Amino acid sequence: MIIIKKIIVKLVRFNNWILFTSTIALIACSSLIMMYLEPETFTTPFEGVWWVMTTVTTVGYGDLYPVSTLGRIYAIFLYLVGIGLIGVIIGKIVDFFATFRKKREEGRVHYKGENHLVIIGWSRKSNFAIEEILQSESKIELVIIDTLEKSPIINDRVHYVQGYAADNETLSKANISKCKAAIIFADDSIQDVQLIDGKSLLIATAIERLVPNIHTTVEILSEEHIQNFVHVKVDEFVLTHETVSRMAVRSAFTKGISAVYTQLISRNVGDDLYQIRAKSEWKTYRDAFEQLLEAGATLIADQDKLNINRMLDKPIPKNTYLYVICDKNTYQKIS
Repeated sequence: MIIIKKIIVKLVRFNNWILFTSTIALIACSSLIMMYLEPETFTTPFEGVWWVMTTVTTVGYGDLYPVSTLGRIYAIFLYLVGIGLIGVIIGKIVDFFATFRKKREEGRVHYKGENHLVIIGWSRKSNFAIEEILQSESKIELVIIDTLEKSPIINDRVHYVQGYAADNETLSKANISKCKAAIIFADDSIQDVQLIDGKSLLIATAIERLVPNIHTTVEILSEEHIQNFVHVKVDEFVLTHETVSRMAVRSAFTKGISAVYTQLISRNVGDDLYQIRAKSEWKTYRDAFEQLLEAGATLIADQDKLNINRMLDKPIPKNTYLYVICDKNTYQKIS
């Protein structure tokens, strides 16, 4: 036991590649040696490998075993060296997965996927957004960037990156150049509105500088700051305070309007708002409106133009995107 203990201590200190290479070499050489020492017992290389593996893993089925003195002496060598070596290898593998899981939870692992969504800033709002995405989109993966010590969500489709989102290294770990879109949420831990939007602007600037063609959506608290975000080419803006206030006012004067808003902004309630590309056979908005209506969808807008009903006979621009209201099955058919 003292000898085995010393061998194991020495093996643990070896380089991992040396250990794996030595293990493979030991198994291969031992199989050939047993075939040479006892050709009648070990007639094929596979039988040699089978006996070596059952020996060093302490399984010992007993279907094959050496009968000669030299064969048994070599078996004793495998007991002392091989079992210790395999034990260290198994421990290294288990330790690797445990370390990898710990690093992943702490946000220290680079994300290698593509066409994912990057969510910047953890808060109750981003939590609701992530739940909405996971429930409505079955395949897309998410990457959260924040400074928390550990990942706020444990999910196979959610990857966490720890760090400041304006740093190039952090954005690189999130594979920002290969993502589908980025959403920047306002930092609720800051009290000053100017500082909150300032932080969001700094992050948006860093992202747009690295990936100019990326689609970015930013939560903004002050409408006065929109022009600053336009300057750095942010695509979409969400004015949180203004949107909530206007919805509250509309709900007070128009009963049930909040339920309509909820359906339009949530994929889990009622019919939804979808974006589709205009088809080549649609010459005018009337063509699109009537064909979509027959399919069970209602055309409501072209980009940000909501006056479709007053421009039905006008031609549809090429490669434009239209917005329709329908259920998921209808959307899959018309898209």
